[in-house]
Amino acid sequence: MTSHRTPPEPPPTLVLVAHGSRDPRTLTTVHALLDRVRALRPGLPVRLGHIELNAPLLPDTLAALGTAGSPGSAVLVPLLLGRGHHVKHDIPAAAAAAPARTLVAAALGPHPLLVDALHARLLEAGWPPSPRPAAHSRAGVALAAAGSCDPDSAADTGRTAALLAERLGVPVVPAYASAAAPTVPEAVRALAARGRRRIALASYFTAPGRFHAESAGAAPWIAAAPLGAHPAMARLVLHRYEEAREHEEARARTATPAGSGARPLLPV
Repeated sequence: MTSHRTPPEPPPTLVLVAHGSRDPRTLTTVHALLDRVRALRPGLPVRLGHIELNAPLLPDTLAALGTAGSPGSAVLVPLLLGRGHHVKHDIPAAAAAAPARTLVAAALGPHPLLVDALHARLLEAGWPPSPRPAAHSRAGVALAAAGSCDPDSAADTGRTAALLAERLGVPVVPAYASAAAPTVPEAVRALAARGRRRIALASYFTAPGRFHAESAGAAPWIAAAPLGAHPAMARLVLHRYEEAREHEEARARTATPAGSGARPLLPV
């Protein structure tokens, strides 16, 4: 008697959702990050979708998943560092309108892996790995971020600043390139008023661009590179992917009677 086993379902596609930029370096950086993610998880389907400005746009990426009458499934991982309008509204709206069965993961930040990447970028820029106590007492960091009008986004940046301060043992002040205060120059002045004379800039940006360039220009000492395709970023993208799947599976187990055969990945 021949037994016929149902082949296991393929994992949901990981769709990395980038903002989009007119700066070509941004797209290069995003593709380098995708390559790192694929290298960490061979066999996992990974695609890219943009909110604006670059192709493919997120709705087009989602529409291309699966075939007519048999839509694929996807977990959308925002390449965004905190809760803002895109994370709360634009990405869920695109997911809800898609033929694919979708989950939306949390924004990347705050998370200790981001602190790993921020610390590594500071070390690359010249931050001393073992600073002398006298020099340490004069050091401080401005954490430059894009900025948002959403208070949750500011709270997320503030939490990352606190985690980085714990790692470095020096004050870390959030600063913003737009839409929020303080600006980078204001944060630098605030640190100087506290007696901090060696002030570094940590770049809380996912890729190079105008915001990073303007922020780095205001750094009185060293300015770190953006997070980019640091290995910790790739690990964090995969962590958010798996986290979203685990949360949905737990929700489905709680909501569905045992033995019903319901699928764990449900539409947004």
